Amino acid sequence: MSIDFLYLSEKDMIGAGVLDAKGCVEAMRDVMSLFGKGDFLLGGPQNDEHGLQMNFPKAKDIEGFPLDNGPDRRFNAMPAYLGGRFHMAGQKWYGSNHDNIKKGLPRSILMATLNDVDTGAPVAYMSANLLSAMRTGAMPAMAATYLANKDSKVLSILGPGVINKCALMCYMAVLPEIEKIKIKGSSPTSASTLAFKKFVEEKYPSVKEIEICETLEQACRGADVVSEAMSVTPDKAEEFHLDWFKKGASVFSMGSFLYRNFDELVGTTMVVDNYGMYEKYMNNFIARGPVDELGNKREWVIMGIHFIHLVREGKVSRDKVLNLCDIVNGITPGRKSHDEIVMCSSGGMPIEDVAWGYDCYKKALELGIGTKLNLWDEPFMR
Repeated sequence: MSIDFLYLSEKDMIGAGVLDAKGCVEAMRDVMSLFGKGDFLLGGPQNDEHGLQMNFPKAKDIEGFPLDNGPDRRFNAMPAYLGGRFHMAGQKWYGSNHDNIKKGLPRSILMATLNDVDTGAPVAYMSANLLSAMRTGAMPAMAATYLANKDSKVLSILGPGVINKCALMCYMAVLPEIEKIKIKGSSPTSASTLAFKKFVEEKYPSVKEIEICETLEQACRGADVVSEAMSVTPDKAEEFHLDWFKKGASVFSMGSFLYRNFDELVGTTMVVDNYGMYEKYMNNFIARGPVDELGNKREWVIMGIHFIHLVREGKVSRDKVLNLCDIVNGITPGRKSHDEIVMCSSGGMPIEDVAWGYDCYKKALELGIGTKLNLWDEPFMR
C-alpha cells in the first residue's frame, strides 16, 4: 500500500493560516473542552507528561560530546493524541540552544508530525515554530474570554519575544477595547523591545498609547491584563508582588513567574490548564533537591507550581485551583466579579500543537498548499 504525506514549510504554514489569531483561539477552546472530557492522550503512565526532555551534561569524558553550554540547551519530544473533530495523533519535536541567537537563528527550531491514529502512518510533517508560538499565545487569550474583564483597556507585555507577539495578536482578537500597551523587555532599548513597539504601531493603529517600562513593577501596575512570556533562568528571575496588580487584573503566565510569598496568592482566583502536569513539575523539583549541580539555589519559576504548593501546605483546598477546561465546558464559572484578581498558568501541552497543526493541514489541503512526499509505494519488508 502506497503512503504519501504532506510537507509544509514555514511559508506553506503561513499560507495555510497558521497566524490566524481568531481561528487559533477557537481551536484552543476545542482543545480544552476535549481535555476536560478526557478525549486525549499525553505521554507517561499518568497521561500527564508535557514531553520527554533530553538534557546535555556539564562535562563528559568523551571527546566531542555535546555539552550544556548555556540556558535552554535541550531536545524535547512531545507526543499526543487528540479526539473529537481532530482524531489525530502527533508529536512536536524540537532542539533548543540559546546560542542559536548568535548565529541568527531562533532559540528553538521545531517540527511537528501528524500521524494516522490507526496505522501510525505519517499524514503531515510541518514547520512548527509559528505553530507552537501561536498555540501558546492563543491559549491565554482564549482563557481571557472567560477570565478578563470585558472592558479591559490596558495590556502589559512581559517578555516582548515571539510568544508574546503571537499572544498579542490573539488578545487583540478577543479584547477589542485594548487601547494601551505596556512593554517590559530585558531593557527599554533592547532590540526585542523596540521591535515589539514597532510591531504594535504598524499592526494595531487603534492602540492609543505604548509605554516602555523599565521595571516589572512599572509594567504590572495599572494593567487590566498582564501577559507574561519571559524565558529566564531562576537566578535571573525577578520576584512578583501581589500589590503590583490592580483590582480586577487578569494575569496570564506562559513562562517565568517567580513568587516567594505564596500566601499572598490565597485571595486570588487561581486557574490552571493541567493540574497534574504542575504536580509532576513539583515532584521533579523536590526529587532534584533545592539546589542545582553547581550549588545554586533553585527557584520555582512556573506559576502553576505555586498553586500546587499552596494546596500541599493546606493553605487552599484543591477545588480552589480552578481547571480551565471546566470553565470552558461550563462546569465552573470563570470570573465572578469585576474586582477579583485572576492568576492563570498556561504551561502548554502537545495536544495544542496537534489541534492547530491539524487545522492548518486541512486548510493546506483545501488550498493546494504544500509538497506531497512519498514514504513508499510498497514497504521493502513487512
